[in-house]
Amino acid sequence: MIKILVAEDDKPLNDLVCSYLRACGYETTACFDGEQALQALENGNFSMLLTDIMMPKADGFALAEAVRAQDESMPILFMSARDDKPSKMLGYKIGIDDYVVKPFDLDELTLKVGALLRRAKICAENKLEIGNFVMNAEERSAYVNGQELPLTAREFDLLFKLLSYPKKTFTRSALMSEFWDYDSSATSRTVDVYMAKIREKTADCDGFDIVTVHGLGYKAVLK
Repeated sequence: MIKILVAEDDKPLNDLVCSYLRACGYETTACFDGEQALQALENGNFSMLLTDIMMPKADGFALAEAVRAQDESMPILFMSARDDKPSKMLGYKIGIDDYVVKPFDLDELTLKVGALLRRAKICAENKLEIGNFVMNAEERSAYVNGQELPLTAREFDLLFKLLSYPKKTFTRSALMSEFWDYDSSATSRTVDVYMAKIREKTADCDGFDIVTVHGLGYKAVLK
């Protein structure tokens, strides 16, 4: 069973989050201050950390730094009443994966937990399986119904990125920054051409669609 550490000094909220996650099939451990959470992290084998920022003895930033010093892939989700940009920027700089602002919806929190755990699994296995489509990042191979797709290296990387974050919209400029050199002659039209080729090559995939978000970019939507 997936084990989640919940570090939150507000006991009623901690109890509520843990109870809700357990009802969704997760195993939870509750900690009510930073030192207690650090000890739990040292002694336990957790799949994910949910933590408040402002806690006694050690704050969420310290917890996140401790996790990242030992584990680069464990998902970290901040739950905080602090909605200021510096706090968010510092969290992401340390290496957290997502940030929710209190008061938050428990259904939304659970969806974020599931999405982050799914991404962590993808990173750990370097493999995606969606419907009749299989993609292996280590082997640099992609198959539909057992037949290999002739993807170029850049097409492969673009598709793996989109499918690793379903429903997340990637702007054309963000994709260009990540997958094309800054000094290249690529334009937003270049991204459109690549996406058209990817759609053509994955037309027989029954588990996802590559959707255009008008005025922004692209996202993968699971069927």
